[in-house]
Amino acid sequence: MNQKILIWDVPTRVFHWLLVGSFAGAYYTADSERYRDIHVMLGYILLGLIVFRIFWGFGGTRYARFSSFMFKPSEVVAYLISLVKRKPADYLGHNPAGSVAIWLLLLFGITSGVTGVMALKDIGGDIVVEWHDWVSESMLAIVIVHVLGVLVSSVMHRENLVRSMITGFKAGEPNEGIQYSYAWLGVVMLCVTVVFWLTFSAKS
Repeated sequence: MNQKILIWDVPTRVFHWLLVGSFAGAYYTADSERYRDIHVMLGYILLGLIVFRIFWGFGGTRYARFSSFMFKPSEVVAYLISLVKRKPADYLGHNPAGSVAIWLLLLFGITSGVTGVMALKDIGGDIVVEWHDWVSESMLAIVIVHVLGVLVSSVMHRENLVRSMITGFKAGEPNEGIQYSYAWLGVVMLCVTVVFWLTFSAKS
């Protein structure tokens, strides 16, 4: 019998929402000289978050690990077809379509961060700046598609996927959930982010 089980650990959820905030803020301040320092600070936070997520993808809990959402192209296509037919298969972790968005966001996110640092240090000239802008715009497009996908999947599966990324819980069999939330690590992430924010702001 299905019941509420813990799927997303605290570090994964903290990463997700800090990434949302840092990317949104960095994108909003991208063309503003007045908020340039904020843009740079958020860019560093975004890059740091992605580096953490890469490590957590190997050492995290069951559904946070990369191995849990590595799907073949045929599986992604099959899932998309099942959405069109309104008979999508259920996944407790990331579904095949969502996994594509995650891989792309990690790739484009770290590329955006690295090119941003290079541009800040005047490495590579205008080409790097243009590449940084293009990657960031592409990342926004991926985010939009991802959000739309989450909304569609929520309707199709009759489950609020946004809420599950806030609470960490989804409906499933008791033995399919994770045992530990690693809340302490989520608190550490928040503290490190706040300390970095305050330190960077003081130096700016």
